[in-house]
Amino acid sequence: MAEVALRNVVKRFEDVEAVHGINLDVADNDFVVLVGPSGCGKSTTLRMVAGLEEVTSGDIFIGGEIVNDVPPKDRDIAMVFQNYALYPHMTAFENMSFGLRLRKFPREEIKRRVDHAARILDITALLDRKPKALSGGQRQRVAMGRAIVRNPKVFLFDEPLSNLDAKLRVQMRTEIKRVHQMVKTTTIYVTHDQVEAMTLADRVVVMNNGSIEQIATPQELYHHPKTRFVAGFIGSPAMNFIRCWLQPSGGGLRVRISEAITLPVPSSRSPRYQSLTGKELILGLRPEHITEPRRGDGDADCEFAATLDVVEPMGMETMVFFRIDGQEICGRVDPGSAARPGDPMRLRANTEHMHLIDPATGSVL
Repeated sequence: MAEVALRNVVKRFEDVEAVHGINLDVADNDFVVLVGPSGCGKSTTLRMVAGLEEVTSGDIFIGGEIVNDVPPKDRDIAMVFQNYALYPHMTAFENMSFGLRLRKFPREEIKRRVDHAARILDITALLDRKPKALSGGQRQRVAMGRAIVRNPKVFLFDEPLSNLDAKLRVQMRTEIKRVHQMVKTTTIYVTHDQVEAMTLADRVVVMNNGSIEQIATPQELYHHPKTRFVAGFIGSPAMNFIRCWLQPSGGGLRVRISEAITLPVPSSRSPRYQSLTGKELILGLRPEHITEPRRGDGDADCEFAATLDVVEPMGMETMVFFRIDGQEICGRVDPGSAARPGDPMRLRANTEHMHLIDPATGSVL
């Protein structure tokens, strides 16, 4: 079993506390992604698990044993770095087998493991090439192969796709997910890219300023964020955040976003929001929940008019940007329904997917 657990882990660099007492459990064979903006502590956390950074306080467990004082080479982990870290004078085969040769594995076993990893990664034909004769994606496959042949307890990935172009990143995301499905090994993956996090992870750990904001499945993070930070970080384009007030209306509630525009609160939400009437709040609504009115939508009470500032055709959909009381808002509409910049457009907000956020604490209410 190769569970990884962090208990009240703190990391300080002189007077700066980079990681603030985090707790995390990674189950055996789980694929967990640490995601967050630059400087949030995700790479530092990964390096502490790897043993490349000392823990200031707290404990790290791998396979049920505390590894705080265990050297990296004895933790039975394999790490894939952003810059590949391949030896330029060695072939792909030699790079992949280097760790096994250091450990005096038999030649036949080395060849068997390298050939097996090469087949998984589809690089069998590249084993005689040196890194300079490989593309970025091929080099990353070799780096992954070097980790796979180790058959470690835990794989650690530190932003492995950051140096690749956009198309190759998509291909390698798929490759990494496919490899994990074939080689069931506990994996911790660090990225600043929320799309990578959402597509790869069994569970996502969203970090901010050295703390964990939320741990959840990708779907739960997207649909049920606990904080404004998580709601805004997960999803592209980002969630709209609009100043609003709740007001009673005929036994229910309405959310007012301007003098001219109020939207009905779903009746299922009214008891939950009843105590918030009259307070200034933030309405969170994703762009896909602001669309053109469509047949069968029903309640026309959710419709409003807006003058478009920017129209961005995306092929199968069009992004429209407009302002309400000076606040820029983004919607996703059908390409055939989009007006031109400067034209008025009728839009509809699906408040079934609304979030209300406390502006003081950033908590989703």
